[in-house]
Amino acid sequence: MSALRIITVVALSEIAFTILAMCVNPGTVQAKEDPRDRVQVTTHRIMEQKDVPVYRYKIIKKYPHDTTSYTEGLVMSGGSLYEGTGLFTRSTLTKRNLETGAVLEEKVLAPRYFGEGITVLGDEVYELTYLSNTGFVYDKNDLTLKREFQYPAQGWGLTNDGTHLIMSDGSSALIFLDPSTMKVTHYIIAADTVGRVGFLNELEYVDGSIYANVWQTLFIAKISAKSGKITGWIDLSGLNPDPAKLKYPYVLNGIAYDKKTGHLLVTGKCWPYIYEIQLVPVEDR
Repeated sequence: MSALRIITVVALSEIAFTILAMCVNPGTVQAKEDPRDRVQVTTHRIMEQKDVPVYRYKIIKKYPHDTTSYTEGLVMSGGSLYEGTGLFTRSTLTKRNLETGAVLEEKVLAPRYFGEGITVLGDEVYELTYLSNTGFVYDKNDLTLKREFQYPAQGWGLTNDGTHLIMSDGSSALIFLDPSTMKVTHYIIAADTVGRVGFLNELEYVDGSIYANVWQTLFIAKISAKSGKITGWIDLSGLNPDPAKLKYPYVLNGIAYDKKTGHLLVTGKCWPYIYEIQLVPVEDR
């Protein structure tokens, strides 16, 4: 499908976006407190919450990133970088050498699928797709497709806590799935001291916390995997290497955790670099 072809996607009171605008529909998980609520995150809102830590970053190292990769999922595992990319007719899953960017293995999705979040659990890579409610499981080593699965929401971000798959659907809900049955076991609602935070996108689980890109913002939310409470914000403003060129939809998206260094790896859609960063607490707001 040509990038010039427009697909209108209606999301509650939101206006239509183009195909490149990715994932803007509400999820389908229902609850007494509707997890489809979306509250805009702003710098003012974050800085006013004095009891929620805010972090900036120190760039430790830059790694090459394929500028054709419309990043949806990013994972470090076994010394290799796994990346899932989106867009109809252009979605791929790759296994790369982080240092050089060289492709070690690659899987091209069928044109009808818009690839989304990925995670590595055991010896398998799990991948979501956007609108089809279909996911894929691959062999971690050679990316051979092993099986498909279904899930009851749109697919956005994906991670795991070693026991459950954890997915986002564009709302404030983080949905926990049993990987053996793909059934929903429970969910949490991400919220700070102001209220619920929606547009949760790419995810990474680290030591009891879920890091989530907030779609179309420069912030990553650090969320308690037990309660959904936001326990920190990471402000990545200034990281975009070419703001004049890398405008919407080429926004910040992609979080991986490197156990070897204890640092996060972050990037954006079609950005030329993956950044290894060290978090720096903001003392004076």
